[in-house]
Amino acid sequence: MNSKPDRDRSTAPAHITLLGSRVDALPSYEAVCSALQAHLSAGTTAHYITVNNAHTMVEGARRPEFQRIINESLLSLADGRPLSIIGWLKGARKMHRIFGPTLLEEALDRGRQEKIRHFFFGNTPETLARMEKVIQKRYPGTVIAGRISPPFRPFTEAENLSWLEEMRRASPDLIWVSLGAPKQEEWIYRHFRALDRGIFIGIGAGFSYLAGTIKHAPGWMKYMALEWFYRLLQEPNRLWRRYVKNNTLFILYTLRELLTGTLPGGRSA
Repeated sequence: MNSKPDRDRSTAPAHITLLGSRVDALPSYEAVCSALQAHLSAGTTAHYITVNNAHTMVEGARRPEFQRIINESLLSLADGRPLSIIGWLKGARKMHRIFGPTLLEEALDRGRQEKIRHFFFGNTPETLARMEKVIQKRYPGTVIAGRISPPFRPFTEAENLSWLEEMRRASPDLIWVSLGAPKQEEWIYRHFRALDRGIFIGIGAGFSYLAGTIKHAPGWMKYMALEWFYRLLQEPNRLWRRYVKNNTLFILYTLRELLTGTLPGGRSA
C-alpha cells in the first residue's frame, strides 16, 4: 500500500500564517459545521469565528489590534480564493475556500435537524425580511431566534446593551453579523463575552446574497479568484476604492512576506 497519503496528512499544517494572521486549513464546509456543532455541544462559553479575505488580511497586517481579533478566533476561515491558493503553496494542500455566504446556507441546511437557533444582526429591515422568506421556503424547519437591523451610524452603548440582552433572551446558537469588515469583527470582539453561549460569525454581505439582492458570481469566476470583480460590477460606486486599494496592498504585502519575510512597519512575518 502506498504510504504517501498518510505522510501528507501527518505533515500538512493545521493552519498557515499569512501576513501575520492565522488561517485554518479546513478541508470542507462539513468540517466547519462539525467544528461549530462540537463547540456548541461542549456547552462552553460564547466565542466567534472570522471569515477572511484579502481585505481582512491587509487590515491585520496594518493594525496589530485587528490581527489579534483574527488570531484569537475559534476558527479563522479562508473566505477568499487567493487565501486558499496561498495555503496550498504553503503546504496546506487540503485547505478549502470557505465562502461566507455559502457557509451561511450550509449551516442553515445542516442545522435544521439539530434545531440550531440562528440570530441575524445587521443589514436593512427589508433585506432581513426577504432573507427570512427565502429561508422559510428553502430551508423549512429552520429556527430563527431573532433578527435586528441596527442603524447605519455608530452605535450607542445603550443600544449595544439592549441588543445583547435581546440576544441573551433568544438563546441563539449561531449569531450571524452583517456589518461589513472590519466593523463586524471589531463589534463582535468587543461584545461576544456578554453572551453565555453561542458563536458569532461575521458574514459581510451574506444576508444580501441569501436575500437575492446581490448575485453570486459564475463558478468559473470563483475558481479564477475573480469574484471580487463580479461583485465590483454590481456595486461599483461603493466598492471600487476598497478593492483597488486592498487588492493592490494584499499583492504587495504577500510578495514582501514571501520574498523578505517582513510585514508593514518592518515586523517579522
